[in-house]
Amino acid sequence: MKTKEERLKEAAEHYYNFMKALGMNPDTNEHECDTPMRVAKSFVNDLCAGLFNEPPVIKSFPNNNGYDGMVFQGNIELNSLCQHHHLPFVGKAHVAYIPSTDGKVIGFSKLNRIVEHFARRGAIQEQLTVAIHNAIQAVAETENVMVIIHSTHNCVSCRGVKHWGASMVTSEVSGVFADHTRTAK
Repeated sequence: MKTKEERLKEAAEHYYNFMKALGMNPDTNEHECDTPMRVAKSFVNDLCAGLFNEPPVIKSFPNNNGYDGMVFQGNIELNSLCQHHHLPFVGKAHVAYIPSTDGKVIGFSKLNRIVEHFARRGAIQEQLTVAIHNAIQAVAETENVMVIIHSTHNCVSCRGVKHWGASMVTSEVSGVFADHTRTAK
């Protein structure tokens, strides 16, 4: 398996060649001479860090007190990379779950860590929503999970249709959140 440094070096070399193929000249343009390594670092250390870093340790606790109300955390910042165009999309994730009496309660900041880990792997928004949902479901040991992501995509605003400010909302719901005869939704 390649080390992080080996990946950075190889990615920078490929990006250098990509720039040359586009007619840019990182050899003579003082503003672009370090760009191949900067781009490699931005992907490996930030945009796709979830591919290279170990998953976070998610603390959960037995639901000893029998809490069966909703746990909700909203406005979790989300920065990800669209797998279709390799352009960023940014937004907010809103997550909720209802612990089962024999399940677990997740440490509050750990919901943020779940979102962050999966967002930093590159995804399409629909897949990201499902991955976050499934991770919360597994850690909390409950069927009752809801994840909503609201984001804007640079691939919509910077290319193609070029509509700045258009947003996309995706959701993945299960258990009582998916039951239309109940009021949880």
